[in-house]
Amino acid sequence: MDECRDGTLEVRKPSELAENPNTSTHRGSSVCHAVSSSAANESFACVKKEENKAEEFMHHLSDLIDKVVHTYVGSGEFPFGIQLPKAAVKKVSHAKRKLSVEGTEDLLYSSNIAFQIAATLRRTCSAEKDVQRLRLSGHSAEENGLCPKSVAEKLACSLNQLANISSLSIRACNGHVNFYSAAKNVSSGGDVQIVAQPEESGSGSKSSCKKKSSEHPPGKKRKLEIRLKKSSFDPEEYALYRRYQIKVHNDTPDRVTESSYRRFLVDTPLLFVSPSADGMVPPCGFGSFHQQYIIDGKLVAVGVIDILPGCLSSKYLFWDPDYAFLSLGKYSALQEIGWVKENQAYSAGLQYYYMGYYIHSCSKMRYKAAYYPSELLCPLRYRWVPFHIARPLLDKKKYVILSDFASLQDGESTQ
Repeated sequence: MDECRDGTLEVRKPSELAENPNTSTHRGSSVCHAVSSSAANESFACVKKEENKAEEFMHHLSDLIDKVVHTYVGSGEFPFGIQLPKAAVKKVSHAKRKLSVEGTEDLLYSSNIAFQIAATLRRTCSAEKDVQRLRLSGHSAEENGLCPKSVAEKLACSLNQLANISSLSIRACNGHVNFYSAAKNVSSGGDVQIVAQPEESGSGSKSSCKKKSSEHPPGKKRKLEIRLKKSSFDPEEYALYRRYQIKVHNDTPDRVTESSYRRFLVDTPLLFVSPSADGMVPPCGFGSFHQQYIIDGKLVAVGVIDILPGCLSSKYLFWDPDYAFLSLGKYSALQEIGWVKENQAYSAGLQYYYMGYYIHSCSKMRYKAAYYPSELLCPLRYRWVPFHIARPLLDKKKYVILSDFASLQDGESTQ
């Protein structure tokens, strides 16, 4: 100790060290501890890196769930204009896996977001007095898609369609969205696959963390076709419509009949006008049409539209529930808006895109307000009023004579 305080150190020759067995033993022990400590630090860093990757992957899964929820809001499946909770995916511990039912030993991650969404939807429906109407109609909350089980099944169905999580199997179980390993080796996300977990040893021996690159094959290219045909009955379209109404809008099968479908979306009072050589009529003509969206030969959506001299009127869209994650409602609207712009060269009067009726208190119609600039027609004086003026008025009252406020500009009071 005195030598250390004075800043001096006794240096012994190798021969002296060899002659002193106590010194030799002590130094040998120090070297052993140094090697063991280095191995422990390496093992700790390896485990820490895996934990960070797992955390990032759970955030990635949470973001994917939020994306699916957003698509359901955009399509009208979930109400527009309410704050839905954010998803949180958690890792399922090994101990909890053992407590789970038999056959879930490969359960990796889980989220209870369906319970939170269902509770939010029930509160919203209660505020809008929809629950009372549902009870009067004889439908339970489960039948109307307001229970966690129904919400979880919808989310799992859409998540399974996402190619970037194809290494996992997603299933709904009792209201939970569960993520299972698709193979014996557990994927941790990204480009790393855990092959063996670090083993802890009471002797302090080195642990190993093996990794191997799992290169994902490039995404398969899909072929999208958009076909415009005159309104007519098509069995394939009717089958898709029937599935859509039952799965998305919870219609009972006995209510979705061929005759009701024909009356609603096939029969039309409009007479077909053929293209003219004077350039006043677009190449497709004027009339009622069905615009088909086909992916790899499979019909996934149909937009029912009227093409008129002044506008394209979007009457209805129905789509395959398995493709909800594609936000086909938004895509078709943008496609139809683009069609109007392109065909103005053939018909100078073709200027507007009409999205049909708008009911401000109906959450399923709120998506129409997402496209701007837009206008609402005053039902009293038939005058178009900018939506940014109409919206605060309709937020306060259920019925307003919109044309009385048509002259208001941004920033002016609506009182």
